[in-house]
Amino acid sequence: MRDLNYQLKKLCRQCREGSYATQVNRERMLTQMANELNGLGYRKMTDRSLKPKHIEALVKLWFDQDLSIGTIKNRMAVIRWWAHKIDKQNVVARSNEYYGIPDRRFVTNESKAKTVTQSQLDKIRDENVRMSLELQQAFGLRREEAMKFQPSFADRGDHLVLKASWTKGGRERVIPVRTDEQRDVLNRARRLAGFGSLIPSNRNYVHQMRVYEGNTLRAGLSCMHGLRHAYAQKRYQELTGWEAPAAGGPESKALTPEQRETDRQARLTISREFGHEREAVTTAYLGR
Repeated sequence: MRDLNYQLKKLCRQCREGSYATQVNRERMLTQMANELNGLGYRKMTDRSLKPKHIEALVKLWFDQDLSIGTIKNRMAVIRWWAHKIDKQNVVARSNEYYGIPDRRFVTNESKAKTVTQSQLDKIRDENVRMSLELQQAFGLRREEAMKFQPSFADRGDHLVLKASWTKGGRERVIPVRTDEQRDVLNRARRLAGFGSLIPSNRNYVHQMRVYEGNTLRAGLSCMHGLRHAYAQKRYQELTGWEAPAAGGPESKALTPEQRETDRQARLTISREFGHEREAVTTAYLGR
């Protein structure tokens, strides 16, 4: 193993800020950067060798690879973490604009909503994965929430209660049960899971995640977070009486003062049901 790869891996093991997923992603990105720097001709680096020329070379490479602005910004955040840990913060410019990295546009009014049809679900071999997908679609759950879901605990009749241990950020939350279709999904989930979760007793979360990814890949399904977008847009239409901007509805600037207040209240409701507190978070799902 090259010195830089080894030392960055050691740095990650010594400094374990953030969630487990954050730590894994950080180490993966730093390993990739070490390999890229070696490929760019910087072959005798250590973790303390970081200089402005190395950052500029990496950014140029990423632009040449046509990576998204969001991906490049995430990598810049990891570089800043690296520089901070070796007490060389000044080698990285304070602003991404210095490197020609523009602001990421969160408000595109382009819908990322997705749905799964019955014929697509029929291609999912694992019944627990199939049910998790149905829950994602029916209630806008994240993938992890839909896998850890315990119907016997969550189903309270007219609402669901999600345990903090299932959710991103560790926030317990409540989601209303509003339709016959949702009730049907919950009843079938209860029959399948019994008093357990949608992770079978002979598997752990990591194993079930691999099963989920394998099943959806073979079924030709991807970016299932789009089911959450679709739920948000449907919920917005229920609460306001008109489509969300991302679904072809009017933009916020075209609304009357009364409609803007309705819009704001609907976004706050959806934000809470999604496990957030800020109205602005819904822009990623609904547009503006």
